[in-house]
Amino acid sequence: MENNQNIPPQHSPEEDEIDLIALAKTLWNGRRTVIKFTLVFIAIGLFVAIFTPKEYTASTMLLPQTNKSSKLGGSLGGLAAMAGIDLGSSGGDGGISPLLYPEILNSIPFQLELLQTPLNFKGQNAPVTYAKYYTDIASPGLLGYIKKFTIGLPGTILSAIKGKPTDNGELTTDNGILSITPEEQELIEGLTSQINIEANKKDGYITLNTNMPEALAAAQLANKAQQLLQSYIIKFKIQKATEQLQFIEDRYTEKHNVFKASQQKLANFRDRNQNVTTAIAQTELQSLESEYDLAYSVYSELAKQLETQQIQVKEDTPVFTILKPVSVPMLKSKPNRPMILFIWTFLGAIAGVGMVFGRDYLGTIKEKWVNS
Repeated sequence: MENNQNIPPQHSPEEDEIDLIALAKTLWNGRRTVIKFTLVFIAIGLFVAIFTPKEYTASTMLLPQTNKSSKLGGSLGGLAAMAGIDLGSSGGDGGISPLLYPEILNSIPFQLELLQTPLNFKGQNAPVTYAKYYTDIASPGLLGYIKKFTIGLPGTILSAIKGKPTDNGELTTDNGILSITPEEQELIEGLTSQINIEANKKDGYITLNTNMPEALAAAQLANKAQQLLQSYIIKFKIQKATEQLQFIEDRYTEKHNVFKASQQKLANFRDRNQNVTTAIAQTELQSLESEYDLAYSVYSELAKQLETQQIQVKEDTPVFTILKPVSVPMLKSKPNRPMILFIWTFLGAIAGVGMVFGRDYLGTIKEKWVNS
């Protein structure tokens, strides 16, 4: 008998059916609340869909190609060998990984250069830079103003209280540390949200996308970002080889002058002493010839090294294959108004159902509290 008392009561299918019917009845009784919430959210969705500014997306796809071999092969290596130039120890190291391209794109020097990109906008007689457009011309729109004076109101008040910090507005200081103004920082944050770069780890290509309120401006910004990214990659890749080339060129120029001077000195001595056969003259001639031979040997070796390094710089320079060139987008990418309306309608229905069941649950809790 005691064991039977510990057995929990079993729910019959009829009781479960009654529970479902009760839930359905609760939902039906609160249908007005669900409809009201849905209509309110639909109105909000329509407002957001109508006043969300248009955006156009321009994209490009490029594939960086570099020589990863340790030697210069083929006809170039053979031609260099015929000239007495050894290229056995030269060669590229594979270049910069495409996974690092987003870091280059987000660097301050890169973005400051991109802020000065001239763009064409409707209503402007001449191209204006990105910085000037978003500082003096662009309007944030109705949603932008609402966001500024609601979510962004605390930040606006704090900025007004603190005032604008003094800044010299220069990119670099005397010790080489980067320094930007608050206005530039705000522009950079906006630019970062409008540019996206993705690297394909498997195939090695990269995709660059830019979003702008006008189609032509989006294409121009994407094209400038692509060109600037290529120049940065090339600069980083050949930096070491270029510095070595500059060093060799400087030494080559010095030894070229020394060689010319010794050559001229030897020629002048021979002209002045054509019929002189004294031992002193012969000793002086031998000294000048030795000086000339040494200068020529160093100069000739540097000439070979210079040619080698010039080839090395060309070999290390990355080549970019443009798989998808930049084009002016024909259709806007944002906003997707039907999707916005659908999402807000769905959220409204969920909020209404939650309100109905929440209110019913709170009523049940209150009733139990009163009767206890």
